[in-house]
Amino acid sequence: MFPKDFWWGTAASSTQAEGAAPSSDWHTWERREMVPHSGFGNGFAQRHAEDFALYRDHGLTHHRLSIEWARIEPSEGKRDQAEIERYLELLTTARECGIEPWLCFHHFTLPGWFQDERAFLEDKARGYYWPRHVAFCAETFGELAFGFKPINEPVAYATSGYLFGTNPPGLTDQRKFFDAYRGVLLAQRDAWRELRGSNKPVATIHNLSPTFAMFDTPECRRARDIVDETIWGIWLRAERDGIIELPGRVAERVPDLREACDLIGFSYYNAIGVFPDNSLSPYPNGRQVGPLGYSPWPEGLGIALRRLQDELPHRPLLLCELGLGTSVTNRDDAARVNYLEECLATVEEAISDNIDLRGIFFWTGVDNYEWSHGYDVEFGLFTKDREPRPSAAVAKRVATARR
Repeated sequence: MFPKDFWWGTAASSTQAEGAAPSSDWHTWERREMVPHSGFGNGFAQRHAEDFALYRDHGLTHHRLSIEWARIEPSEGKRDQAEIERYLELLTTARECGIEPWLCFHHFTLPGWFQDERAFLEDKARGYYWPRHVAFCAETFGELAFGFKPINEPVAYATSGYLFGTNPPGLTDQRKFFDAYRGVLLAQRDAWRELRGSNKPVATIHNLSPTFAMFDTPECRRARDIVDETIWGIWLRAERDGIIELPGRVAERVPDLREACDLIGFSYYNAIGVFPDNSLSPYPNGRQVGPLGYSPWPEGLGIALRRLQDELPHRPLLLCELGLGTSVTNRDDAARVNYLEECLATVEEAISDNIDLRGIFFWTGVDNYEWSHGYDVEFGLFTKDREPRPSAAVAKRVATARR
């Protein structure tokens, strides 16, 4: 029941598929032994033509990739022409293989020099270096792009880098967490200003999880509301009203912030249970917990879709990441097959209820580097050896059913 013009695709990031750029903050993080070394990722830099042909043959004709800022501008104001030419060749190959590229300009990792400028926390740095980068990418690569997804998962970026300290710069400071969250929402607006005249679709990517109180008590419900406001409320208010309202701060009305995109893009992996002390838990109870610490729950995807329709009734939606991470020690793909089939049935039901969803991007095509988990968690429809899993057949069946 999917529309004929539905976008079926895959998604990946540069660091995960190509390995950390030598001038990136993530490469520094690896040298400090904070995370496993990424090496050359899954070999995408060398094997992208093979990957694109593989995706095309499975009906997955859209692909989101990141133009790694630290590769094309390894030091401030000095661009690497060889890397620019490499990305141009890669995007040209995608087009020749029948793949429509979507470009991302920030997927968690940043040039070390920009991190030294305090990255998105400083209005001066964000308002100068970041728009300059987006404008350069739009001018240099834009003709080869189908669309743009400028920033990947603002809440996840701010949480991992500034609240939990698991990603660079490794801080555990609630105030700086909200500074980073605010800065990335403004960076999305800055990117929209540079891209909106391109006549190509621009989408957000918000990591969305339905939230539930683990106990039916006032304290637990209040804790759940705090978590839900962080994951949903803050960016929804920015999108709908053009206002950034952070806890304990005066609401800030921002020019051009309202509807600073063409599509409300999001990723979905799990739901979250919240305890009275604000600690989090896999939800629902009693389900098998995967290697990333959450319980796969297809019903949660339907909840997210319907909430987006209720909150933003006239905005088209895009599912930018849908997948299941499994342990490298478990080669049985049955769990991924079942999960994707249930999620796809959930999406079909939502579309039949007139929810305006324009496409699905599977995370991910070929197994890659999974951040602090290294290569111990697999998301791919295809192995690192480019062997199709049974889940690739699920994707192919729905992607090619009406073509």
